[in-house]
Amino acid sequence: MAASLREAGHAGPLTLIGDEPYLPYQRPPLSKAYLAGKTDAAGLALRPAAFLAEHRIGFRPALRAEAIDRDARRLLTAEGPVPYEHLVLATGSRNRPLPVPGADLDGVRQLRGLADADMLQADLARVRRVAVVGAGFIGLEFAAVAAARGLAVTVVEAAARPMARAVSAETGAFFHAAHADAGVAFAFEAGVTEILGADGRTTGLRLGDGRTVPADLVLIGIGVLPNQEIAAAAGLAAADGIRVDPWLATDDPAISAIGDCARFPTRFARGLAADGTVRIESVQNAIDQGRCLAARLTGRPAAYDAVPWFWSDQGPNKLQIAGLAAPSDQAVRRGDGNAFSVFRFREDRLVAVESVNRAGDHMIARRLIAADIPLTPDQAADTGLDLKALVLGRP
Repeated sequence: MAASLREAGHAGPLTLIGDEPYLPYQRPPLSKAYLAGKTDAAGLALRPAAFLAEHRIGFRPALRAEAIDRDARRLLTAEGPVPYEHLVLATGSRNRPLPVPGADLDGVRQLRGLADADMLQADLARVRRVAVVGAGFIGLEFAAVAAARGLAVTVVEAAARPMARAVSAETGAFFHAAHADAGVAFAFEAGVTEILGADGRTTGLRLGDGRTVPADLVLIGIGVLPNQEIAAAAGLAAADGIRVDPWLATDDPAISAIGDCARFPTRFARGLAADGTVRIESVQNAIDQGRCLAARLTGRPAAYDAVPWFWSDQGPNKLQIAGLAAPSDQAVRRGDGNAFSVFRFREDRLVAVESVNRAGDHMIARRLIAADIPLTPDQAADTGLDLKALVLGRP
């Protein structure tokens, strides 16, 4: 957001406040390249300190925003008030806790920030058995890293398959098999009732059916909650996200919200939510919303209309998703083996595409969905049909 404002021509004072003590950094590599030792903390930086200085972005790390004084247009912090003409809330989200006995034992971890990843790196060097609660993106990415290090890994998931809320049964089955081939064990339709321990440290999990899963390290990855409390306390509309309009403004014209914390209306949520709004947890959404808002604040307003897209690297396999699907949407597979795409249809309309090791399909899918180009399930399954030609308008 800050960089986009400068690129869009904003020349006035600009202050970036964050509660972590680091330069702004990329979070996605934490569960993949960083834990695997393929990049270091310096390689995570979004922008170097020199960029912030050169572009006159006042950076105040390790500072937590405590409240908003809307009448006086001041952000209240432990170091005193910070005045604003326009306030942008990009507060992100936090990990959902697992409310069971033993959750406070040593060796029970979550993965959201750099400090979490550093603790996990140290853990992985000394443990032998790992349990992951939650078979979502983060849980499976971490499981792949741990298994590649030769550790015994068990993933416990409440649903009947991996990534049940995010992908089709076909895609879920592929990743289930791929992780199992790498040595990861799964317990599906299983709930955790207790984290077991001895001498203050975890020794495993107790499941709802009485089974136990031995573990020296437990990673909790059961989703996130939006950091909306500061907005709600200031009287702004917030319900599973800070409510914004198509231009990313809250009900206070001097305050906007972007990223994981923002719930916004979009045509891509048709059929998913009664009010047509959605909250998206992705780097793409955060970056695109920052650019959209920067354009509005510098005199070029446009409604936010970017196609949502996501990715997850799990071991040697890359999953890329364009659009937003519901579990009940029709799934049509295109391609075979370890490289395929699953096209998702709702009421005969293409709404999402899941591509596994097939980057070309992903790029075309984003254009098909953005332009709402008609495509039938039979066409999607026909590998002889040139999808790129549909995008370019050729027969």
